[in-house]
Amino acid sequence: MREKKDSLYLSNNPKSKDKLRLFCFPYAGGGSSVFRKWTNMFPSDVGVYPIQYPGRENRIGEKPIKKMEDLIEKIYDSIKDYLKDVPFVFFGHSLGTKIIYELTLKIERELNIKPKALIVSAGRAPFYLESKPIYHLKDDEFVKELKRFSGTPKEILSNKDLMKIFIPMLRADFQIDETYIKKNLEKLDVPILGFMGTKDEEMTLKELKDWEKVTKKTFKYEMIEGGHLFINTNKESVISSITKYLRV
Repeated sequence: MREKKDSLYLSNNPKSKDKLRLFCFPYAGGGSSVFRKWTNMFPSDVGVYPIQYPGRENRIGEKPIKKMEDLIEKIYDSIKDYLKDVPFVFFGHSLGTKIIYELTLKIERELNIKPKALIVSAGRAPFYLESKPIYHLKDDEFVKELKRFSGTPKEILSNKDLMKIFIPMLRADFQIDETYIKKNLEKLDVPILGFMGTKDEEMTLKELKDWEKVTKKTFKYEMIEGGHLFINTNKESVISSITKYLRV
């Protein structure tokens, strides 16, 4: 397949030599840099492709997206050509788990293909609504609540001028995350692997295990040492578990 020019949603173009493609979707407020070191930590035939949402990092000047359906449409258009010739897997963390669920449904409808697997990390099953939303709070309270997630560096959180730049993006991400719920559940014909941090205070084990109700295939889960953002503090364990799972 001829490689096309860079997609805004992909940090780098998928390569023709890939035997498997792993598309990675960050948490609310996160960017593709979350997965920057992952590329060199997988076998060489596994291509790792982080997704970059607008409004951050190299897309800081773009208007962030506030609606799930709009974000799904944009991502789908950006990656659909890379899903037809090579097996692929979706990894999503927190907000990313909801995105990969909806994206998989769209891909099955539009292309009649499906991922080899979904890896849902630190995310509730899609029929749970966030019980402690913060996206609607005034700026000071919103920033205060952000501190519990440890996803935004303290140096940025304490800098009011910088936060004026980042708040619209963060608020948009949290709005998508906290208002999303799948009331009419559509099951996937895809195996699912779930991860949860041993010290995660943002969700319960039941909320993770209920992903079993989302698939017609197998569901497994593992506990990873760390809090809600264990992919930042314990990525070695995450990557080791993913590698073993994909080689089964």
